[in-house]
Amino acid sequence: MRTPFLLAGILFLALTACNQATEEPPVDMDALTSQIQGMEDAYMNAEIAKDADGIVAYYADDVISYGTNREPQVGKDAIRQRLAERMAKDTTGNTPSFKVLEIFGSGDYLTEIGSWTNTAPDGSVADKGTYFSIFRKNEDGSYSCIRDMAVSSMPRKDAAEATEAAPAE
Repeated sequence: MRTPFLLAGILFLALTACNQATEEPPVDMDALTSQIQGMEDAYMNAEIAKDADGIVAYYADDVISYGTNREPQVGKDAIRQRLAERMAKDTTGNTPSFKVLEIFGSGDYLTEIGSWTNTAPDGSVADKGTYFSIFRKNEDGSYSCIRDMAVSSMPRKDAAEATEAAPAE
């Protein structure tokens, strides 16, 4: 009689030991913030250089980018095309900048809340706003943006001006 109870007890202990969640190591949010800010800086430098390919390096292949007054852009090719068209028309000389404000998440996904500013050649703020980006961890430990959305906090301009001053999402 003792043997079935002993075997059941061993089986129970083995199963509960296997099912216990392994604790993830603590996330170094400062390091992640620095990593994501580095990605934002690379995006900014590519924007200044009018390098659409440099910008799309920020994104995962299955990205969807949302923006004001336009349909979502699905995939790197759609984003690359939109950026190239916008850059070809841009004669403002504005300089973009991006600043990580907050990072949330753990595991394989992060959400960034950031601010962006387009500074005119005379030093004035041409446009500014806020953005959200969601990142997925790649196999090599780096991150790629899978979703983003940006909005301006400046008063609305007419359609022609808004196109030229829009952030490079």
